[in-house]
Amino acid sequence: MIAAMSQTRTILLVEDDAAIRSLLVLHLENAGFRVLEAPDVRTALRWLDELLPDIAVIDWMLPDVSGITLLERLRHNDRTRQIPVVMLTARAAEADKVRGLEGGADDYVTKPFSPRELLARIRAVLRRRQPEPEAGPVAFGGLELVPDRRVVRRAGAEQTLGPTEFRLLHFFVTHPERVWDRATLLDRVWGDDAFIEERTVDVHVRRLRLALRPLKADGMIETVRGAGYRITAIPLEPL
Repeated sequence: MIAAMSQTRTILLVEDDAAIRSLLVLHLENAGFRVLEAPDVRTALRWLDELLPDIAVIDWMLPDVSGITLLERLRHNDRTRQIPVVMLTARAAEADKVRGLEGGADDYVTKPFSPRELLARIRAVLRRRQPEPEAGPVAFGGLELVPDRRVVRRAGAEQTLGPTEFRLLHFFVTHPERVWDRATLLDRVWGDDAFIEERTVDVHVRRLRLALRPLKADGMIETVRGAGYRITAIPLEPL
C-alpha cells in the first residue's frame, strides 16, 4: 500500500485476469494515472480502507464476491458513495447493463474493448463528476436548487443529489414544461461524451425520481410516451 497521495488521479482497478490487468495498468499509467491493483474484492476493500480513489474500474465477475455486489456496497456506504465507478464485464445483455447502471455504475464497458476506449470512458466520467460551477439558487414548482451544494429543497426539507442527477434536474428546472428527447438530454446534460447510450438517460431519470421521492416531488418528472421527459408544476402533497 502507499503512505501518501500526490495530485495524480488515482484509479482502483479490480480485475482478476492478470493479463488484462497488466495491460490496463500499462495504458493507464502511461496516461498519467496512478493505479491501485486488486485481483479480488478483499484486496479492493483493503485499498479502500486506506484511501479513496478518484475512480474505480470494477470487473463484474470476480473470484470471491461479484463486482456488482462490491458496487452496491460502495453506494450504501457514506464514505465511498461518491466514488465514480465504471463496470468492466463480458455481460453484454441489455438487462445486465441496466442492472449495473441502476446499481450505481457511472458507465459500463463490455469485453472485448480497447484500452483506448476504456481510457476515454474514464476521462468522460471524471469530467461529468467535476464540481458544478457555483451559481445562485434556481426554483420551480416549489423546488429550490442550490448548485454549490448539489441540494434540492422543498418546504424546509432537502435532499443531496449525485452530480449527474443534479445536472439533469437543474436542466429540467431551467427549461420547464417542455418535452426533451433522450438524444437532446444526452447532448445538453452529458455533453460530448460520445460513448454514453440513450438508455442511460432512463436510468438517471429513475435515480432522480427516487431522490425526489422523500420530498414527495417525484411526480414532477413526467414521461411523455414516445417523446421523452419533462418537468411540470403539479400540486404536491404536504410534507
